[in-house]
Amino acid sequence: MLDFAIAWDWLTFAARWLHVVTAIAWIGSSFYFIALDLGLTQRPGLPDGVYGEEWQVHGGGFYHLQKYLVAPAEMPEHLTWFKWEAYTTWMSGAFLMALVYYGSADLYLIDRNVLDVPAWGGILISVVSLTIGWIVYDFLCKSPIGKSDTGLMLLLYALLVFMAWGYTHLFSGRATFVHLGAFTATIMSANVFFIIIPNQTKVVAALKAGEKPDPALGKAAKQRSLHNNYLTLPVIFLMLSNHYPLAFATPYNWVIASLVFIMGVLIRHYFNTKHARKGTPNWTWLVTGIIFILIIWLSTNPIQRVDEEAELPTRSAEKMMASAHFEEARDVVLSRCSMCHAAEPVWEGIHWAPKNVLLDTDARIANHAREIYLQAGLSHAMPPGNVTDIPPEERAALVRWYRARGDS
Repeated sequence: MLDFAIAWDWLTFAARWLHVVTAIAWIGSSFYFIALDLGLTQRPGLPDGVYGEEWQVHGGGFYHLQKYLVAPAEMPEHLTWFKWEAYTTWMSGAFLMALVYYGSADLYLIDRNVLDVPAWGGILISVVSLTIGWIVYDFLCKSPIGKSDTGLMLLLYALLVFMAWGYTHLFSGRATFVHLGAFTATIMSANVFFIIIPNQTKVVAALKAGEKPDPALGKAAKQRSLHNNYLTLPVIFLMLSNHYPLAFATPYNWVIASLVFIMGVLIRHYFNTKHARKGTPNWTWLVTGIIFILIIWLSTNPIQRVDEEAELPTRSAEKMMASAHFEEARDVVLSRCSMCHAAEPVWEGIHWAPKNVLLDTDARIANHAREIYLQAGLSHAMPPGNVTDIPPEERAALVRWYRARGDS
């Protein structure tokens, strides 16, 4: 039976797959061109306007690349643009955000124990925060402080730390990290859409008109491209973090996120310096390792918990708890799943609930109704290897419970 929950889950999988594929394409081209730009060498006899050149070997052949600081004297016959990788990455990411965090806002986006707002309110806060991020960042870049690359990066870092702290007061821990990643990724994509590509388009238009392009256009585009280069690795960490509650579900999650940005900058500094042939700053790996150890130490603080008696279930969970089949399903979950998915797991080798999914109270079980239905009812994904021996009739009870009230 192909019901809505199954179709929705596969649609989410497809969106995630597309997002990963396009992100690989964007990151690959971005890292390549930054390395190419930093590795350019100058020599006498280069054509007029050529800033530097690079020889590379790959796939059994040699490549000779030259960079014009502004533009060549004439428009080349064939010109390859690199933009759809960025556009598709952002669009697929936005679609995935809508499917997971807006489509299941009660579970993944909103934590009523943090901020009790309706689903539409949480979605509105999300959209507004992502939009404002780009507006503030773009204003800073175009302000007098934008003339200082170092000053601008420090101010941008302060903005990201503030947003990391702020999101912890608005959303669930998991949504906090993903939104901080989306906040940063939106800035990166908007850099391509509003600055880098338009500036390149103006340069091409000037060439076609027989005019000399404005050098300021290339300078601004290069600055935004450099920002994107340094922000890439932290965004990847934040997008992967939803699998690791030790990162997002601890009291110092916003501090961890802030430190991740420093780690990303240090790693990119190492490679950028090496590609520019300015040495090998191995010290960056030592500092990165120390910061990572600090993050591990911060994560050892108790995962954030809510008083069970005061815990507020999601609004959809309240409906699931009112189902006539709830008691039967609850008994199955408590006897087959809660030994691992509990605030204090009792299963040997399990020290905290996988993905911070707790199934040890009525509210917590009802909160995860759809996941229980898909992973323990329809499929045998949970428990792994069916280690608690859930019989078919108990899985059927979970299916009855979920389908009795319709899809959430």
